[in-house]
Amino acid sequence: MTNPSLVLPEIEKSGKMTIQEYAYVRLRHALMVGSIAPGVPVTIRGLASAMEISPTPVREALRRLSSQNALCVLENRRIVVPPMTAKRFHELVSLRCAIEIHAAERALPYISDNIIDRLVVIDTIMDEAVKAEDQITLIIQNQLFHGHIYRSNRDQLSMPMIESIWLQLGPFMRIALRHVGSFYGVDRHKEIIAALRSRNLGDLLKAVQADIHDGVGWLDNDALEKILGPGKSGNTDEHLAL
Repeated sequence: MTNPSLVLPEIEKSGKMTIQEYAYVRLRHALMVGSIAPGVPVTIRGLASAMEISPTPVREALRRLSSQNALCVLENRRIVVPPMTAKRFHELVSLRCAIEIHAAERALPYISDNIIDRLVVIDTIMDEAVKAEDQITLIIQNQLFHGHIYRSNRDQLSMPMIESIWLQLGPFMRIALRHVGSFYGVDRHKEIIAALRSRNLGDLLKAVQADIHDGVGWLDNDALEKILGPGKSGNTDEHLAL
């Protein structure tokens, strides 16, 4: 059954943004913050109606998102966010850790004081989001924080892979946060900022790994049982009951 009351979060639309780019960015944002639940089919016409645009740009946006493994196109031309499984979740977290540690290492030589100052601003916004229990802002600013670091490397090639992982984790993490609270108690971003200021590679990589672990990696089978109920988080291909 499709979602008859699909609501997509609004985004700021610049004057230079084409309707095709608007459709992609808005759908991508909706996936990142978990507005489209895993396993619930949507249609091109339904998405177009929710955004008040024609189906053509939506179709192109879905093609791009499908190529990033964020969506699956079903035989009946409906679209679905892939249901999460325990195996898939742990694989995504492992990939995120490996690629982002690589990206952080390659970015360090390009980190300037201005970049660090911008990271401090982002981290402050996140602190306020934690106090307000604003999960959407927390998710968005967390991605902005990490992306600001990795994109500092002018020759980086990892961001498309990283963003694909974020897209695949986003819908599940929104649901997980509703069950188990906020991301973490220790602000690993301040550790990352301190490591960047001192240009300490070892501390930076440890802080990035700890940040990913505290943010998503701690959701082992025991934690998943808090979300799913006993017996549903084992190493099987059973879909998580979200």
